[in-house]
Amino acid sequence: MSRRRYRLATLLAFVLALSALLLPSASVAGPTAAGAAHTRAVPLTQLTVVSEQVAFGLQRPIAITSLPDGRMLIAEKHGTVRAYHPDTGLAAEPVLDLSARVDTSDNERGLLGITPAPTFARTGMLYVAYTSLPAGTLTLARVPLGAPGRLQVLLTQAHAEYGNHNGGQVAFGRDGYLYWSLGDGGHANDPFKAGQDLGTLLGKIVRINVNRTCGAKPYCVPSDNPFVRTPGARPEIWLYGLRNPWRFSVDPLDGSLWIGDVGQGLVEEINHIRPWQGGANLGWSCREGTPVFDPQQCRAGGRYTDPVFEYDHYNDNCSVTGGVVYRGSRTPEAWGTYIAADYCSTRVFAVRPRPAGGYESATIGYFPTQPTAIATDVQGELYTLSDLPGWLNRVRIERVQPTPGGASAHR
Repeated sequence: MSRRRYRLATLLAFVLALSALLLPSASVAGPTAAGAAHTRAVPLTQLTVVSEQVAFGLQRPIAITSLPDGRMLIAEKHGTVRAYHPDTGLAAEPVLDLSARVDTSDNERGLLGITPAPTFARTGMLYVAYTSLPAGTLTLARVPLGAPGRLQVLLTQAHAEYGNHNGGQVAFGRDGYLYWSLGDGGHANDPFKAGQDLGTLLGKIVRINVNRTCGAKPYCVPSDNPFVRTPGARPEIWLYGLRNPWRFSVDPLDGSLWIGDVGQGLVEEINHIRPWQGGANLGWSCREGTPVFDPQQCRAGGRYTDPVFEYDHYNDNCSVTGGVVYRGSRTPEAWGTYIAADYCSTRVFAVRPRPAGGYESATIGYFPTQPTAIATDVQGELYTLSDLPGWLNRVRIERVQPTPGGASAHR
């Protein structure tokens, strides 16, 4: 054997030996285990959802989030926050009451979003979005749990003319920054032409650093936000061209955003935005989904990011409720599947990226009436809220096994 081949053989033996030492001790928790589960994914048509009511008596519950201690916090439209734990049920008294600050004068105004700080276990800090008195101003604030008097307003956007299209989701990304969605200003047909206007926060998702202050602002704008050097643009903007992004979520595995954007009257859409797509134009009101809506809002050479899934208003569909990517362990066949629903028809939609590119989708059942929010507990298992009935439901994704006669049966 030549000296060169000897050295190569020695190097290869070393690499193999090192691999043998490392592989047995690799952790099976976290993304590694999740990745293994993903390899067992089945066609979406073999999945279905089953709901179980676990709490009732809520007053228009519209947002839900989980805490590290296993509790789930439920925002009620009029400004209170209730706590639920699977072992003890729904607490009788609110854990936070912001009703003195919240404008509920329209069906879509109120306390809209809630999320814990990454440091919640130490600080007890929550971030909330709501329409504030007296004029429905869209408001992002932080407040310690149980201490409404210590609320600090971070960022606002005027929204007085119409009561609808407030957006309202808040969530922390894997990058540690806070994301907040705002609607286009309300009414219909984008009356302020806000979707394509970078000079307003209406019709946008913003991204800010709430761990620092910059000048008089109680937050900083990340230096890699896409419009920090664009004259006339609000530097807080991360994405634009949205109509009413009522619910979005962050995939905990890759940090991507999944956005349910409520349509005008033709198309409901779901967008999937990766971390490197900051500055993406989602089209409204040039487009509603992929169809052109208002040609005067379309710009020559404009680049628009298509939704990954859209559906029409036939068969009782009316308004998309954006959901979450399933990263739980109970149903490994569904790992990596995005779950959303329609508020009126209650149809549940599953969307998943294909390994070779593109997306697959399927209708996989129905939720209880009027689903307003879909979220996960600390273990990654699904829950959904029902608006006017005031319900909280635990959701299981189950595999449907074909039977010899051609019918199907639950696993």
